[in-house]
Amino acid sequence: MYTAHPDRYADMPYRRTGRSGLKLPALSLGLWHNFGPDRSVETQRAILRRAFDLGITHFDLANNYGPPPGSAESALGEALKADFAPYRDELIISSKAGYLMWPGPYGEWGSRKYLLSSLDQSLKRMGLDYVDIFYSHRPDPETPLEETMGALHSAVQQGKALYVGVSNYSAEQTREAARILGELGTPLLIHQPRYSMLDRRPESEGLLDALDELQVGSIVFSPLEQGLLTSRYLDGIPEGSRAASDSPFLNSDAVTEDLVGRLRALDEVAKSRGQTLAQLALAWTLRGGRVTSALVGASSARQIEDSVGAIGNLDFDADELSRIDAIIEGKA
Repeated sequence: MYTAHPDRYADMPYRRTGRSGLKLPALSLGLWHNFGPDRSVETQRAILRRAFDLGITHFDLANNYGPPPGSAESALGEALKADFAPYRDELIISSKAGYLMWPGPYGEWGSRKYLLSSLDQSLKRMGLDYVDIFYSHRPDPETPLEETMGALHSAVQQGKALYVGVSNYSAEQTREAARILGELGTPLLIHQPRYSMLDRRPESEGLLDALDELQVGSIVFSPLEQGLLTSRYLDGIPEGSRAASDSPFLNSDAVTEDLVGRLRALDEVAKSRGQTLAQLALAWTLRGGRVTSALVGASSARQIEDSVGAIGNLDFDADELSRIDAIIEGKA
C-alpha cells in the first residue's frame, strides 16, 4: 500500500488562484498523454506517486485524454482507488469537456446537454462524487455563452464541481464568461491557455492582462512545447520522439535548423543558471507570479523530478530575460 512522503509539502510553492481561497502548486501534472492502455500501469502509478510525493497536488484531465478518449480518467480512477483514497482531500482533480468525445450532435462543443452528460461520465470513470475544477475546454461558436456558463454553474449547484474554469478562450470571451458567471453567483476561477517561451499569444493578445484585471487564475499547458523546450531536440529529431511520429501535435517540419539553433542558445542560458532547458522553460513561464501553475506531462517518474527542479530558481534578471527574448526573436 502506498504511503505518501511525510515531507511532500516542504519545497513546492503554492500560489493563490486569482482572488479565490484555492491554492495550486506551481507545477501541476497533466494526464494528456501517457495515461492509456498502451502504457504500463505500474509506470503510470509511479508517475502519480512521485508527483504527489514532490508536492504536486493537482492532477489535470479532460474527458477525451488518452488515447483512447476516456482512458486517462479511467487510469486515474484506478490509481485513486489503489493509492490515493486516503489523500482525496489533499488533491485537486480537474476535468474538461468541449472536444469530440462521442458520436452525434451531443458529443462535443458547449451545449448544456453535452457538458453535464460528459461530467457525469467523467465522474463515473474516475470513481468520484465531484471534481475540484470543471472546465469548458473550448468556446462554442454556435451555442450562446450564457448556456455554456449556465451549465458550469449548474455543475457547482449540483455538487459535482467545486470551481469552474475555461480553456482556449480569447481575452474578450473570457471577460464575457466571467461576467455571466459572476451574475449567476459562480465566479470564474481559472483559465487554461497554451503559453511558453515559444508561444506568447496570451501576452500579445491581452489574455494575461484580462486575467489580471478580472483576478482570475491561470494554469498553462504545453509550457515545454510538446517537448521542444527540452534537451531532446538539441541535436535534431531523435528516433522515437513525438516529432518523429505521426503526432498531430508536433511534426518533423516544425523542427527546423533555425529552431534547433535557438534551442541550443536557450540551453546555454539554462546552463548558466544551473538548470536544464526544460527547467529554464518552466521557470520562465512561472516568472513574476502572473501564471498560477504550469502543467507538465511525464512518461516517467524521473521526468517529474527534473521538472520539479525548476522551482529552485524562478527568478530572472533583466539581462537574462533580454537574452532569451533576443534568442527567440532570432536576434542573438
